[in-house]
Amino acid sequence: EKKAANGELKHKRIKAVTLWRKMLSMLYETGHPWFTFKDACNIRSPQQHAGVIHSSNLCTEITLNTSKNEVAVCNLGSINLAQHVTAKGLDVKKLKKTISTAVRMLDNVIDINYYTVPQARKSNLRHRPVGMGIMGFQDALYKQRIPYASDQAVEFADRSMETISYYAIQSSSELAAERGSYDSYEGSLWSQAILPIDSIALLQEARGDYLEQDRSTTLDWDSLRTKVATRGMRNSNVLAIAPTATISNICGVSQSIEPTYKNLFVKSNMSGEFTVINPYLVADLKKANIWDEVMINDLKYYDGDVEKIARVPDELKKLYKTAFDIEPRWLIESASRRQKWIDQAQSLNLYMAEPSGKKLDITYRMAWLRGLKTTYYLRSMGASTAEKATVADGALNAVKISQPAACSIDNPDCEACQ
Repeated sequence: EKKAANGELKHKRIKAVTLWRKMLSMLYETGHPWFTFKDACNIRSPQQHAGVIHSSNLCTEITLNTSKNEVAVCNLGSINLAQHVTAKGLDVKKLKKTISTAVRMLDNVIDINYYTVPQARKSNLRHRPVGMGIMGFQDALYKQRIPYASDQAVEFADRSMETISYYAIQSSSELAAERGSYDSYEGSLWSQAILPIDSIALLQEARGDYLEQDRSTTLDWDSLRTKVATRGMRNSNVLAIAPTATISNICGVSQSIEPTYKNLFVKSNMSGEFTVINPYLVADLKKANIWDEVMINDLKYYDGDVEKIARVPDELKKLYKTAFDIEPRWLIESASRRQKWIDQAQSLNLYMAEPSGKKLDITYRMAWLRGLKTTYYLRSMGASTAEKATVADGALNAVKISQPAACSIDNPDCEACQ
């Protein structure tokens, strides 16, 4: 900035509003760029003293400082939240045990990892960051009969992440007592007994009135601050919510913190194409005694959208809303509650069936105002869809779908199968 002011650099000034509009226009057209907020990333970073965070990683959940001599590296793992929830809520005892094991394992990875460049090895061994996240958030809501677009879901996002943050920090601190603190610990926010929940005050101080983020707590954070001050921290960072696009499939749960994309879709891989349907929805439809061939055909016709199927009870329509039926504000509110506990960031996709400049402006201003550090893709609906059969009066419940024009594999008369 100083060189630009002295005329040493070529530059031009544009109005902030003009730049903002150009950013939103590009987002509208392509779903990119992924908006990240540098003030929140740096001000709330435990590693302020170690350098500046210039960018996130590709998926926007890793916010670590880089420099000429250091390439940031983070070792990730994700907890299957659905396996730590019952109809009554979180299984805190089981979750605590899982977190303790996960933090120890991720710390071990740092020492046995393969590093492609010396700068990455230097950075990882000096700061020892790990990024523990979650997957199966939507499954956890299903198990508790909580709709994603609800205050209960926002509250669950808050309380579940508070629990994970508490025991992740505690586990890293206990590991520090056993193995020693990371090399750059002194001068960090941890060394000043400033935990992620406390760093919101620093962001508030910098922004003034331009921050609206809940700060409620339920656990004994004072005792944890004392432990961290006494023992230190083994890892500079402990939390980051990754997209989990692949591992969630392996575990058979929903991706990361995502709402259900569709209740019915076709999955393609090297083995072929498979029709995948929401198992929770099927179980509830069977329980309601409306799981039959007609329902299957209706689900196929409406791409799994239960909103358009008249005989599906309203309770189930609310519970099984899919991503494009949920207002973006619900995703942002839940993400804001999580962000207050996270020392890095979260890979947050936003969904908008019919985006517009006004909607994007409101949505992304809200994300900034609620204290989010980053956002990921903006997902929108296709402008056109494949043509489907219709009926004269437009009433498509109980739509009939004819069998494909192909022989049965059991047909002994098919010459092609001889």
